[in-house]
Amino acid sequence: MDKPFLIAEIGINHNGDINIAKQLIDEATLAGFDAVKFQKRDVELVYSKEILDTPRESPWGTTTREQKNALEFNFDDYKKIDNYCKSKNIDWFASAWDLNSLKFLNKFNLKYNKIASAMIVDEVFLNEVAKDRKYTFISTGMSTLKNIEVAVDIFKKNNCPFELMHSVSTYPMEVEDANLLTINSLKKYFNCKVGYSGHEDGVAVSLAATSLGISSLERHITLSRSMYGSDQAASLEPRGMRELVSSLTIVIKAFGEEKLGFVTAEEEKVAKKLRAHIKR
Repeated sequence: MDKPFLIAEIGINHNGDINIAKQLIDEATLAGFDAVKFQKRDVELVYSKEILDTPRESPWGTTTREQKNALEFNFDDYKKIDNYCKSKNIDWFASAWDLNSLKFLNKFNLKYNKIASAMIVDEVFLNEVAKDRKYTFISTGMSTLKNIEVAVDIFKKNNCPFELMHSVSTYPMEVEDANLLTINSLKKYFNCKVGYSGHEDGVAVSLAATSLGISSLERHITLSRSMYGSDQAASLEPRGMRELVSSLTIVIKAFGEEKLGFVTAEEEKVAKKLRAHIKR
């Protein structure tokens, strides 16, 4: 069994602070993740004026607009992130939530795109992402089979490499909602690679997903689950991220190979002792 591509989803857990973002990149690197991922939005496009004008208490003000704007990094911020990730030898990419954000991200030489579960139903957006022909991770949360079929068709028509990521869009997700066997169904139905994007507490469900041969594994990372933000409770703290990777390594090693009737050299030694009384 191969190790899945490990993605540490920083998302907006940086709370608009570049230093927190760097700390999260540090922790993802130390844990052994392959990439970190952010989220990018043009606030005025993604949210209506009515929503942005609604009252909302946050560390940055009293309206939803102030809160949403505070969570968005600008070009200079992402340039710092780009340079910092290069210095740490870890990839970064982001899920765009609108066409302006997609154009923004294309200013950087990123290897990957990500379709957030919220965006899988936007066919115009999917076509623009697919035209980039970058390897794309497509999350399937909140999606019907028809939604996924349409997305897959768009990426195939554009000759854009992709994989699906089984996901349940609740934060945090209840274990009984995981339905991990869907991973096998997605593989068979679409004949493609399938990963898992988890929002559950702990690492057990992610390890179970790994046993199904997922190609990628994404988990949200936070410095502390008690920090401000809607995604923090569905995230793993640094210790949890390290535990996930170390446990993952053990699980993959334990799967080994299919060998019927194979006896290890160490077993041969034990057999001589435990079977010494048997006359052959």
